[in-house]
Amino acid sequence: MPVLPPWLTEPLWDQSAALLPKRPKFDPAHPLGCHRRRIGDRIVFDKLLQVLRFGCSYEAIADTTCSASTIRNRRDEWMQLGLFTRLKQITLDAYDRIVGLVLDQIAVDGAITKAPGGGEAAGRSPVDRGKQGMKRSGITDGYGIPLGRVLSGANCHDSPLLAPTLDILVGLGPVPDEITVHLDAGYDSAKSRAVLGERGLRGRIAHKGTKAPVQATQRWHVERTHAWQNAFHRLARCYERRISVIGAFFDLADTIITVRSLIRRAWTTHRWDTRPRRRP
Repeated sequence: MPVLPPWLTEPLWDQSAALLPKRPKFDPAHPLGCHRRRIGDRIVFDKLLQVLRFGCSYEAIADTTCSASTIRNRRDEWMQLGLFTRLKQITLDAYDRIVGLVLDQIAVDGAITKAPGGGEAAGRSPVDRGKQGMKRSGITDGYGIPLGRVLSGANCHDSPLLAPTLDILVGLGPVPDEITVHLDAGYDSAKSRAVLGERGLRGRIAHKGTKAPVQATQRWHVERTHAWQNAFHRLARCYERRISVIGAFFDLADTIITVRSLIRRAWTTHRWDTRPRRRP
């Protein structure tokens, strides 16, 4: 069974292949010219998708077609090229052009996951008996499309992460003049309201001590997005130690989520040659 359906992996790979430089199968500078041929980029790309989806180690997913060292080396090579960041931005632009991002209503919230290996984005988790954990402060549009995130240790409160999370909006280009930010009761403080006021944003913040269902506001979109991201087990239980690698996996996961939402929402309004016969 494939890690992702073909209608999702094929457009991902087609765009990724267009961003990768052409590499010869053999290194022309090799003095003997008899070394092993380069492992195909498509093979490594599929392996990275498996690592992201299943959360297994590189050694567990390696086989005769590709070694664990090749997966790591090619991952780092693509990170230096900015592949995952560019792929995510291209996907967001395509979604905005075809469907449209709902940027006048955005949501911000934090989520804590396990980080057994520690690392740069790990800290003592207050909800897991002080074990190592990671917190992500994510921002989504009004439908739940992930726009970005800020990573920190699990012992960091949501409120200090609000400012750097909202700064992600600067890199999105033109945004509406009036933006409403939906937040939970963890942001119910004068400091959070000051952060929103400095950026000209309106806040709809749940009040502390007042019980209200999450469906009462549009905050549930970011909660659903956290659930989508946790379906990628490499993010739900993170063993990566470098924050750059974690960010690359998050960019790849956000790209998959955005492409999947794009195909599902455009299925009823658009036609294309490789359109799935049934609505995904």
